[in-house]
Amino acid sequence: MEQYILKIKRFDPEKDRKPRWEKFRIEMEFTDRVLDGFIKIKDAIDGSLTFRRSCAHGICGSCAVKINGKSGLACQTIIKDVPPGEIVIEPLPAFPVIKDLVVDIEPFFGKNREAMPYLINNEPPPELERLQSPEEQEKILQSITCIMCGCCASSCPSYWADKEYMGPSALLKAYRFIMDSRDRALEERMNSIAKPHGLWRCHSIYNCVEVCPKEIDITSHIAKLKRLAVKKKLSGFFKG
Repeated sequence: MEQYILKIKRFDPEKDRKPRWEKFRIEMEFTDRVLDGFIKIKDAIDGSLTFRRSCAHGICGSCAVKINGKSGLACQTIIKDVPPGEIVIEPLPAFPVIKDLVVDIEPFFGKNREAMPYLINNEPPPELERLQSPEEQEKILQSITCIMCGCCASSCPSYWADKEYMGPSALLKAYRFIMDSRDRALEERMNSIAKPHGLWRCHSIYNCVEVCPKEIDITSHIAKLKRLAVKKKLSGFFKG
């Protein structure tokens, strides 16, 4: 086992006027995850350390934090893949901190709801199911794998600068249904992102692609929405 120092940015609203840094020295196996370090600290050193976790297998996105300057999942970051010594841990940027590594993710979910993230089809339902060809499904395959961890939004300079910007996750969610061959609300859904703080606030910086734990090419998906917007000439797309 090797000695590691986890330098964690902490904030307790009941005690602290501003965030502070605290270091914890722990022994870890090279196969351990950063999340295992959090658990060891909470169980054996400081029970007040606060963080989110759930599945611990890269599915729920709960344990997203900033690790050595890059947003990611603590459960997917293996100790052997980070330099020995000090590991710097911070809460996700761009979100209000509730306590320690826990941030208020509700604004993020609210922006995703603006994208109308559900299938709309008022046609009479078929006897069994609404079929989709493998080719049609391939168009939305990557976008379906989004786990809404918030890493993309927390790494997006446009999201930092514009608090009303929908963000990459919400636009990806819009893409997922706009490109779904079974959906029948293209214009309505496009207009849901055709606003001053919507589609055109993406400046193709690619930070979202770099940090996505599911390796989704989010920027390319948004670019396809932009091309579709120009092609359709839908009202409202060039406001702001």
